[in-house]
Amino acid sequence: MRVTFILRCTVCGEENYLSEKNKKNTPDRLEVKKYCPRCRQQTLHKEKTKK
Repeated sequence: MRVTFILRCTVCGEENYLSEKNKKNTPDRLEVKKYCPRCRQQTLHKEKTKK
């Protein structure tokens, strides 16, 4: 049930982190505050949308 996904910075759009979650426990898209090396600060990162 675990799914791998990419976290994307909402400010600059950089794809920084690779993470995984249990789709059964968290069906919604994940939003986490993480450090972005491009922005050099903590920004909101959202789960990348699949196209």
